[in-house]
Amino acid sequence: MKFETLMLRGLFIACMAVCGLIFGAMLTTTPASAQLAANPTVSAILLSSPSTCALPPDGVVCPQPRS
Repeated sequence: MKFETLMLRGLFIACMAVCGLIFGAMLTTTPASAQLAANPTVSAILLSSPSTCALPPDGVVCPQPRS
């Protein structure tokens, strides 16, 4: 009985440590939108946008203007 209790306490401490690390990473990470707002040049915004549209699961293709 004592071994199982020790294992459960160790697992609880390990899970709390992992959750704390993940929470800390979420608080300290700067999202890409905030980085773009700090650097409002058009080239930075165009570089972050995709050049093609993704094909959705229903198979409808995004309209593209002809050149």
